[in-house]
Amino acid sequence: MEFLQDYQAVWNRKPSLRLVYGDFFDRIAASTGPGNTLEIGGGIGNLKEKLADVISTDVQFAPWLDAVADAQRLPFAEATFDNIVMLDVLHHLEFPSLFFREAERVLRVGGRIVMAEPAVTLGSTLFLRLFHQEPVRMKHDPLATGMPDPRRDPYDANQAIPTLLVTRYREQFHDAFPTLRIARTYWFSLAAYPLSGGFKSWSLINEPVAKWTLGLERRLEPWLGRLFGFRVLIVVEKTT
Repeated sequence: MEFLQDYQAVWNRKPSLRLVYGDFFDRIAASTGPGNTLEIGGGIGNLKEKLADVISTDVQFAPWLDAVADAQRLPFAEATFDNIVMLDVLHHLEFPSLFFREAERVLRVGGRIVMAEPAVTLGSTLFLRLFHQEPVRMKHDPLATGMPDPRRDPYDANQAIPTLLVTRYREQFHDAFPTLRIARTYWFSLAAYPLSGGFKSWSLINEPVAKWTLGLERRLEPWLGRLFGFRVLIVVEKTT
């Protein structure tokens, strides 16, 4: 919980960060379907402000969360949820395949998995490799499976996993999970996120500049997102 308290402190003192992540939350909420929602990796709990009828979980306890749960072994019955939402979670999972198997189980037919994750693009690669503490391993198999290590740090990560999944391993994903289809992939977040410093103590932009930059990004993303985006929004639907 100490990490979450540190993140909460940064969140409270950085308005530019709140604007950037508010944009992430808006995109996730707009991509969900009607019905109830399971949030995995609820962190400091801010996404609940954008969604109604949501159960918020994380692998570590916090008083604002509804349950403690591991994405690779969800403590919920079959066909319980209409949506599963995650922000910066997939690339932290030791075996994403175990999560998708669990998602198949707990989602109702027609349900969605909505994820906002780091994107490895021409514009983001150098920044992610030089200035971000999490590694980028493009030779990793995002569909590998195995037995999760209970001693593993839940903050261990590979930022390449989401990009690999929706590009190089897209067809393998569909073969492995025939009831799930990647319905939408949208690349976004051009400058405001890296300039905000994320959850670091520094920021190169203030609140008005962050707001203006986010508005400009919305207009440029359809053309520049795939080349320079720092984030990818992934929507997966359960078809049967």
